[in-house]
Amino acid sequence: MPPLKIYLVEDSAVIREHLSSTLGELAAAEVVGWAEDEATAIAWMQSSAPRAVLLVVDLFLKSGSGLGVLRAARSLAPARRRVVLSNYVTPEMRQHCLALGADRVFDKSRDIEDLIAYCRGLAGVLDEPHAA
Repeated sequence: MPPLKIYLVEDSAVIREHLSSTLGELAAAEVVGWAEDEATAIAWMQSSAPRAVLLVVDLFLKSGSGLGVLRAARSLAPARRRVVLSNYVTPEMRQHCLALGADRVFDKSRDIEDLIAYCRGLAGVLDEPHAA
């Protein structure tokens, strides 16, 4: 089974490295690129960079925000799955992210195992011959 290709939007190098390693080991995923700010993430979506199936987006970035990335992804990457992974997951923020097109919203401190399960499930769906 080929790895699930992920583009990671996260400003913390430590979290990027840990998440890349964890998702690679436990979810058969490969981080094919990353951005630490909104502008870089949007530029990547506009480019012909390696294709990612899943965008994993933090809300607070070095500059700009994950909300801006989600807004841009609606038109620039409509076929890609989008999830938010943040320490700031209030009920209101969860609803706002979902309204902007996030498929799921995960809390960094509580939901890493759920994110891994989501990625594994997505990789399984993509491996099926009739998956879109």
